[in-house]
Amino acid sequence: MQVNDMEHRGDTPAWHTVSASAAANGLGTDLAAGLTAEESSVRLTRDGANAISEKPPRPMWRILADQFADFMIVVLMAAAVVSGMIGDVKDTIAIVVIVLLNAVIGFVQEVRAERAIAALKGMAAAQAQVLRDGRRLAIPASHLVPGDVVLLEAGNVVPADLRLAETAQLKIDEALLTGEAVTAEKTGAVLDSADLPLGDRRNMAFKGTVVTYGRGTGIVVATAMATELGKIAALLDAAGDSKTPLQKRLAVFGRRLGLAVLAICAVVFAAGLLRDEDPVLMLLTAISLAVAAIPEALPAVVTISLALGARKMVRTNVLIRRLPAVETLGSVTYICSDKTGTLTQNRMQVSELLADGTVLHDWKADPLPVHGQPWHSLFSALALSNDASRDGDGNTAGDPTEVALYMAALDAGYDKAMLEASCARVHELPFDSDRKCMTTVHRQPDGFIAYTKGAPERVLPLCASALTAQGESVLRHDAVLAAAESMAARGLRVLAVACRRWTAVPDGVAISAVESELVFVGLAGLIDPPREEAKEAVAQCRSAGITPVMITGDHGATALAIARHLDIAAADSIVMTGTQLAALSDEAFRRMVPDIRVYARVDPAQKIRIVAALQAQGEFVAMTGDGVNDAPALKRADIGVAMGKGGTDVAREASSLILLDDNFASIVAAIREGRRIFDNIRKFIRFAMTGNSAEIAIIFLAPFLGLPIPLLPIHILWVNLLTDGLPGLALAAEPAEKGIMQRPPRPPAESIFANGMGQRILWVGLATAGVCLLAQAWSIQSGSTHWQTIVFTVMTLSQMGLVLALRSDRESIFRQGLRSNLPLLGAVLLTFLLQMATVYVPALNPIFDTEPLTIPELLFCLGLSSLVFVIVELDKLAIRQGWLYVDAGKNR
Repeated sequence: MQVNDMEHRGDTPAWHTVSASAAANGLGTDLAAGLTAEESSVRLTRDGANAISEKPPRPMWRILADQFADFMIVVLMAAAVVSGMIGDVKDTIAIVVIVLLNAVIGFVQEVRAERAIAALKGMAAAQAQVLRDGRRLAIPASHLVPGDVVLLEAGNVVPADLRLAETAQLKIDEALLTGEAVTAEKTGAVLDSADLPLGDRRNMAFKGTVVTYGRGTGIVVATAMATELGKIAALLDAAGDSKTPLQKRLAVFGRRLGLAVLAICAVVFAAGLLRDEDPVLMLLTAISLAVAAIPEALPAVVTISLALGARKMVRTNVLIRRLPAVETLGSVTYICSDKTGTLTQNRMQVSELLADGTVLHDWKADPLPVHGQPWHSLFSALALSNDASRDGDGNTAGDPTEVALYMAALDAGYDKAMLEASCARVHELPFDSDRKCMTTVHRQPDGFIAYTKGAPERVLPLCASALTAQGESVLRHDAVLAAAESMAARGLRVLAVACRRWTAVPDGVAISAVESELVFVGLAGLIDPPREEAKEAVAQCRSAGITPVMITGDHGATALAIARHLDIAAADSIVMTGTQLAALSDEAFRRMVPDIRVYARVDPAQKIRIVAALQAQGEFVAMTGDGVNDAPALKRADIGVAMGKGGTDVAREASSLILLDDNFASIVAAIREGRRIFDNIRKFIRFAMTGNSAEIAIIFLAPFLGLPIPLLPIHILWVNLLTDGLPGLALAAEPAEKGIMQRPPRPPAESIFANGMGQRILWVGLATAGVCLLAQAWSIQSGSTHWQTIVFTVMTLSQMGLVLALRSDRESIFRQGLRSNLPLLGAVLLTFLLQMATVYVPALNPIFDTEPLTIPELLFCLGLSSLVFVIVELDKLAIRQGWLYVDAGKNR
């Protein structure tokens, strides 16, 4: 029966009661070759993507409508309409147009942010290993279709519901579906009962569950909402809380400030009425001031900045999975990094072999010794007890260590494919982090042979003798361990190889029995050179107040040699091993943890202790990981960093960010970029809030100084549009400040207004208001009829000077250079031209209630508005000299 027939009849077979071959026939697939590309494309079109239904994204019309959801915007629009009905229609139209322009800017930015987030999600999508057209391919899990043959290994998240065909010690964590804490052991055998609960269907693997051990092959029998996970999708809360900590703090601040602004606006309205001002004008003025001054857009600005910043980080090979990670990157004080592939090149090669007391360095050039014992057994083990493979084009694929061993054997004339013809693998015990070794069993003409390879300190205790040219002899454990130590001290990763003969396949025999009474064969020393850029990245960490720590499962001497080369550890540094760590109490370890820079032979579970001990000391920890057992440590860390190339699905799901190139230097680049993004968010907030406080002060103080209302509603809204428009948004493009990686990390709970920013907002806002009120008083005193246009122009141009000066909290703009942020410079020039248009274009004069200024009046506006720029530059000079905000000078 073909899959089409079953689907058309609505049948859902009890797949666990069907043999794997029958399931393959029923689904029209080939277990050895998988589906063809053409057939998989047809099925994908018919069945749809393999994805659990989620809440659909906001449609465009809803994003646009949300721009008008703020209560004060609605009140302003209503008041403007009422004003038009009883007064001047042109004022109403002008106000509505500016509000619409503001909404369009907000709409465009939110759409950009949504698309950036969607792109990040797409890049972080899970992958699946499948057979198609007889070739092993990595494809997006969403492209799986019924009938696909999927390959599973430890660390994979099962991408669809599978009927397992082959298993090798396969264990799956099904707690997501069954609630069982114990992993389920899987088999390919047929089960009899059709009504078995999910937890008892041992020949099935279900979407969303996690492979914790072993390997397997399965046929996709259900995808998307037809999977068991899809059936209970309503119970899953995948959306979570989309707000970052900074957004939450700003939302609370905005509500409090909003109440204060509303109170001020009420006073302004009352004061206007007491002075016999036009009630409608005063109402529009008060509401316009509230709209301009209440920072309801700040949380949205944070989202936009974080999302666009996260998208930009992809260029530095960092994929952000959770937006809060962007804002907290600047708080990292410790980076706990794996060694292999992150600090090193992950290009392993065997550089030294030891067997029977003899060391070989170049077996390719001098192959004569390698055909006698124990070299024959050593190279056979390197080739056969190996999961690396080679395609027809000569490309070798697999774990870097496995590939290195494979190539060493091949160079000595031991071809895995040829050896397997007479020595096929019939059983295996995959590597795991507890045993730190792996064993494979192979058929031979006279019985079976098991090869075991792993860490010397784990393999040697399992050995009872050693293989020599004369046969088996007494194993000198101390001498072999000393040789392994010597190799490790030179920076080599050392593996021990042993073997044991069996008369029958040890299937069903306990692992401890299989891996006992072994015969030691030899040692393999592999070199993985440090990355060239890692040393510079470590130096940047130190200058930025960040402590790098190496955590590895490798030998202590090897780890220390690499750590010293990279300046992570000093010459007199100690290495803490997993055994030593296990012997320490939590309290004792917490006292020691600040002094330890290298951890070796550490189990993934012990990483959690390291993170917890550092956090107990008040440190903010980034932790790298790639394996299944690393996931709890990645979740516990303040920022979990998963490997994009060599990491497992489980580790990536648990992480905050993913290194697409598995490179330590990329973590440092991400921290630098995170600091830049957060700095620019602060600059935007300071710019917007300074302008808002100036507008409030101008309108509020003018009546108490005996001055008429300085700005009309249209003026207030126009200035607000320009402030939140191009110049403010261009601040997001501001490059990183000099010395950004020479300042200490930012405390994670630090207020966004820390280091004197709150005070600077208030006093620069008051200074700006003072400049504008001075312009108003002088203009009225001198008899100018253009006084309101002068105040309007001074206020707008002051904002432009302010945004240029706020590009740095410390450095003068004359040292930065105007051309270092061309988008901002262009935005300022465009804003200046738009302001001049409101003054000098006759058609715009009645709309904005402006009049053309004379040349002396324009020069007066330019000169007076530049005072704000000068004031902020003097403020920065005082900081550089240490006269003001000492903490800000140190940290910014």
